[in-house]
Amino acid sequence: MAIKRVLAPHKDQRLPVKVWTDDIDYNTEAQLSRVANLPFVFKHVAAMPDVHLGKGATVGSVIATDKAIIPAAVGVDIGCGMNALRLSLKAKDLPDSLKAIRSAIESVVPLGAGGQHRDAKIAGGHDISMRLSSIFEKHPSLMKMVRKDAFAKQLGTLGSGNHFIELCLDENEDVWVMLHSGSRGIGNKIGMYFIGLAKREMEKWMIHLPDRDLAYLSEGSDHYDDYIEAVTWGQDYARLNRQYMMDAVLKALRVHLPEFSITQEAINCHHNYVEKENHYGKNVWITRKGAIRARKEDLGIIPGSMGDKSYIVRGKGNEESFCSCSHGAGRRMSRSAAAKTYSVKDLVSATKGIECRKDKGVIDEIPMAYKPIDTVMKNQTDLIEVVHTLRQIVNVKG
Repeated sequence: MAIKRVLAPHKDQRLPVKVWTDDIDYNTEAQLSRVANLPFVFKHVAAMPDVHLGKGATVGSVIATDKAIIPAAVGVDIGCGMNALRLSLKAKDLPDSLKAIRSAIESVVPLGAGGQHRDAKIAGGHDISMRLSSIFEKHPSLMKMVRKDAFAKQLGTLGSGNHFIELCLDENEDVWVMLHSGSRGIGNKIGMYFIGLAKREMEKWMIHLPDRDLAYLSEGSDHYDDYIEAVTWGQDYARLNRQYMMDAVLKALRVHLPEFSITQEAINCHHNYVEKENHYGKNVWITRKGAIRARKEDLGIIPGSMGDKSYIVRGKGNEESFCSCSHGAGRRMSRSAAAKTYSVKDLVSATKGIECRKDKGVIDEIPMAYKPIDTVMKNQTDLIEVVHTLRQIVNVKG
């Protein structure tokens, strides 16, 4: 498949929006149009097949910008992304009951929004600590927003919402470990802080926007360089968090499973982030809000909802998508709507055969609250090819 529709420019939309799905509502289209009207957006806006309404910018959007960045487009879960490893184990090597494995993972990885380890996982002399100290020196107000040492104690923790750890099997019955998390509480505070600074920058220069969350920082402005430093730190911290978490999970698995080795690391990839890239002959900032990089030969991870399939993919380097693809299935129902619509009985049925939580606390993550992953994948065959198809057998939620 290819681009499904193009939202053409009009008086309130400066550039086109290229959309890889027909499953898009009016409010999401309107949000994409507002982004495409900003004066520094470059070439066009790309909307992936899992696109849906977000805060400020649309989830599943790829935004190229010239000499300016929108902090709310990156969002507050800076560096949120995936990590996956294939093990030398087969399905036949696993025990009949996977309950002990799920419990073992839950015992070594703190879960939930405020979850943290008892002790700091890194010392003050660590590069990530020293870089954060430098940011705090320039922004003491940010430091006051953060609990002391929380970032060091939250390394290797899952968080809440749609973050997860899974044990999966691929089409060859090979065992995979896959996890999804970001920059935890510190990333949230960094995002909120600089979104606030960007809004004040708009007020200072009397720039009126159709959505205050589209407030931006321009090159040469007071906080532009500091935001780039802070968001880069948040992205590096998120990657490190996933590495620490994966190490803890593998250590726990070694207690319960036969001896194994790692046979393939798919990738440790962000899907909420910004970086400088070259597209259409120009160096621009690429903000992927719920999208992953899919340059030619790039390996990536596209998870489905709990109870659905996930995919290891290889990028095709499609320039029209700014070498990007979807980051998952994409929500089609809000968390509150899902919780009101479905019951624990529905959740039990939808996750049959998977060792996971089956209680009202995770009903908002029920598979039916998401778009069908098969349709999402069919709509992006020009962006990626499937390398492996995974199915969950253990799922751990925050």
